[in-house]
Amino acid sequence: MAGKKIDWYDEFVDFSYKPAKDDLVCLFYFEPDAGLSKKEAMGRIASESSTGTWTTLFKLPPRMKKLEATAFHEQDNFVKIAYPIGLWEEGNAVQLLSGIAGNIFGMKAVKNLRLVDVSLPKAYISNFKGPHFGMEGIRKMMGVKKRPLTGAVPKPKIGFSAEEHAWIGFETWMGGFDFVKDDENLTSTSFNRFNDRVRFMTRMRDRAENLTGDKKSAFINITAETDEMKKRAKLLADNGWNYCMIDVVVAGTASVMTMRDYCSDLGLAIHAHRAMHASYARNPKHGMTMQFLAKMMRLIGVSQIHSGTAVGKLVGSKMEVTAVADVLREKRTKAFPHVLLDQDWGHIKSAFPVSSGGLHPGLVPQVLDIYGTDLVLLVSGGIHGHPKGTRAGARATMQAVDACLEGETLEEKAKKAPELREALEKWGYYKPK
Repeated sequence: MAGKKIDWYDEFVDFSYKPAKDDLVCLFYFEPDAGLSKKEAMGRIASESSTGTWTTLFKLPPRMKKLEATAFHEQDNFVKIAYPIGLWEEGNAVQLLSGIAGNIFGMKAVKNLRLVDVSLPKAYISNFKGPHFGMEGIRKMMGVKKRPLTGAVPKPKIGFSAEEHAWIGFETWMGGFDFVKDDENLTSTSFNRFNDRVRFMTRMRDRAENLTGDKKSAFINITAETDEMKKRAKLLADNGWNYCMIDVVVAGTASVMTMRDYCSDLGLAIHAHRAMHASYARNPKHGMTMQFLAKMMRLIGVSQIHSGTAVGKLVGSKMEVTAVADVLREKRTKAFPHVLLDQDWGHIKSAFPVSSGGLHPGLVPQVLDIYGTDLVLLVSGGIHGHPKGTRAGARATMQAVDACLEGETLEEKAKKAPELREALEKWGYYKPK
């Protein structure tokens, strides 16, 4: 590589290359910067995310060649790049992100770059535990066999005292819901301390379980510095809770990896909130996709993660929502052009997708049409805004779920379900903007 040649990016492109069985394969969308060909841009992506640098070097060990990433397929500005397994530390998802989602996003050579998906070989995922429970384990834990699991956030999302929060939770549970959920920015505030919230919520949970005979739980937000999260998780376990909630993007991949094992030892499932994901997932041309984030979180081992609604207040098309759900639930995910790569999850258990954001009873059939019944359905403002209050709103949502499972229209169900009728009179099939 010595001599007048300055760069060596072209060595990282080979359209005849066939990925090895244990290669990681990434799918990127890319747009070359002005004056660069697609091949030049692809070479730079593969080089910067593996063994390359900006200039030729005086001498390299011959074995280094075996560690080069290879761009081997391009179509419509989507490129597949294969990475030898030797590039990656066993069981270290943080290091993987540093490679395939690191410096490459800041290169001048690409005007836009988006990491769409990664196909993880058995040799890589064998070093991860995945979710502790899986969907079947969560259903058994909650005593819910077939219908969607249901939950709600007290609204507005922040501002209630711990006691007020727990009372709204009680009304939510008494309306038939399984879970009460903290929202992403409620941790331990001056007006609602974490320890107080746990104390009041525990009292109301026990009361609701005694009155209904059903298992009740909550996604109480432990997000903080990692050692503090451990203390909060321990407090939840000591009070008989089976779940905790973490804002996984802002908390960071490393802390989620730590908390997965710590929570598993305590018997806690992890509800993963995706707060801040849209800062890199919303732009269709740059950043990373939600399905990629979902894949990494399943690999690390959360029990569920927010995945969008396609019909609520947050961005996300039906195709994206379906792709995320497939990545989380399926034993084997089949490739879909420009969206997903093949993935065999092997020993890794499933995780629930969570549908939330601007939902109400009138939208339940559309959500279940997209997801089926293997999901956690969060309807929050759409129960608390019911004309008769939270408990009636939860009942209306459960009536809408029952209608879908029984093959009835909401209008038919509403004739014998007054809470649902009142919900439809207020919201109809309105889709929030």
